[in-house]
Order: sequence, then structure tokens, then C-alpha cells
Amino acid sequence: MKKSLNMPKEVQMSVKMEPELREQFMAAAATVHRPAAQIVRELMRAFIVCQEIPNADTIAAIQAVERGEFATHADTADLYRKLGI
Repeated sequence: MKKSLNMPKEVQMSVKMEPELREQFMAAAATVHRPAAQIVRELMRAFIVCQEIPNADTIAAIQAVERGEFATHADTADLYRKLGI
């Protein structure tokens, strides 16, 4: 379920990490003028999407190869684009 970026945030999460990692992350977030929490939420959403692979397009491509139907470079590039890779 895709959520709006403007939904109220009601839950907090505490994460332990090395101080250097936090400093580097905060500096990188400041460089692009974005709140660190917003970037973390985007990273979490991207991780969730990656866990949903293989999706229907990936499964169809695997089945096509198993049937001996080989994908062209253009087909592969389109699949990667759909997957956001």
C-alpha cells in the first residue's frame, strides 16, 4: 500500500549506529537540503519494494527464458526500468 508523503507521522524508531555513519549521513542530507528522516523513510520504502521482487514482470521474464524465449537488450532494459534498477 503506497502512502502519501504528507501523511502524519505517528511512530518513532530508534536506531543504533556508528557516530561516523550518522555524521556522514547528516552531512549528505544537509548537502541536498533534505531532512534526514525524510531520506530514511524513502530508503525504507525502497527496501520494501526490493523485497517484493520477483514481481510479475520478473516472473514472466524467467518463464519466457525457461521456454527458450530469449529477451533482447531492449526488453531487458525495459524490465530494469520497470523495476527501478
